[in-house]
Amino acid sequence: MYIYLSILNLLTVGIMMAQLQQGGPDEKEKTTALKDLLSRIDLDELMKKDEPPLEFPDTLEGFEYVFNEKGQLRHIKTGEPFVFNYREDLHRWNQKRYEALGEIITKYVYELLQKECHLKKVTLPVDATESEPKSFIFMSEDALTNPDKLLVLIHGNGVVRAGQWARRLIINEDLDSGTQIPYIKRAVEEGYGVIVLNPNENYIEVEKTKAQVQLSSDSSDEPAEKRERKDKIQKETKKRRDFYEKYRNPQKEKETMQMYIRDNGSPEEHAIYVWDHFISQSAAENVFFVAHSYGGLAFVELNCCNWVSSSEPLDTSVESMLPDCPRVSAGTERHELTSWKSFPSIFKFFSEAVEAKNSSVKPTPTRRSNRIKYEEL
Repeated sequence: MYIYLSILNLLTVGIMMAQLQQGGPDEKEKTTALKDLLSRIDLDELMKKDEPPLEFPDTLEGFEYVFNEKGQLRHIKTGEPFVFNYREDLHRWNQKRYEALGEIITKYVYELLQKECHLKKVTLPVDATESEPKSFIFMSEDALTNPDKLLVLIHGNGVVRAGQWARRLIINEDLDSGTQIPYIKRAVEEGYGVIVLNPNENYIEVEKTKAQVQLSSDSSDEPAEKRERKDKIQKETKKRRDFYEKYRNPQKEKETMQMYIRDNGSPEEHAIYVWDHFISQSAAENVFFVAHSYGGLAFVELNCCNWVSSSEPLDTSVESMLPDCPRVSAGTERHELTSWKSFPSIFKFFSEAVEAKNSSVKPTPTRRSNRIKYEEL
């Protein structure tokens, strides 16, 4: 049985564009004057960004941040929370800085899983060679041998990795709300074995060689005549493209290519692989899943309950148009907080499910066999 926590937020954005309409003589004169004014402006100088180098520290201390005793990220000197807009009017640079900090947070959580939660890191595929791309999961020592209960944790899609629910919560709130650590500690206390999946770790990025960059830009199946016309257009617009690129990306970043991990090239493949090689091989009579958001799509045919974002009090029944899991309120309207806010109710649900089980016969572990592998998508 599993817990499937999911909410889909659909946002429709309308963009209105204003156009300059030409009309009578007065309007034409204004248009001519405007064109003359624009011709005198050096747009290259006006839009040029004096962007600092995209070079950031590789430790929390280098960023001058630390997690305090409450698990909150705070500046070492000021004690203030993380500030995204570190440099005004440089959104791209600030975003890159945020992403660099996020990578450090990911490694920090991995360390906590091993040091505080006492989980072991297991390499995937299990028969990986030394040279091929690899992923990993985390497991308690008794994950496969615990005869009673096994807890499997699955995060959603995006930048999060094993042990995390939401990077934004870790950075802006605290470790308890943003990581799976409270679940792991509670599970261990109550006698569960634990497996932490890592469904977003599907590939590694390597820098392209000069030959690969040239090949990707030159390769084409188009007829020669059509390619020549395209080349002519590209030459005519090269100056405009170079100008835009200078504004959008002042620092030319390295081109990379993705090398997918065997049998783990997508979240779905990863879930199947872990099921086949670990979960289905465990000795546990009762297996429980806590899956946040997209992570729940990996297991949709088991006994379940879905805690969703809602303004209703915790555990209040929520009407659904879809015939999936019964839905109840997570006690919050913030999607990323559903796993944390429903934390006590989920373990209560587990206990009640075990107590209500009528049969003592252990069913044969199964999974759907008609899933499409990543290469077939």
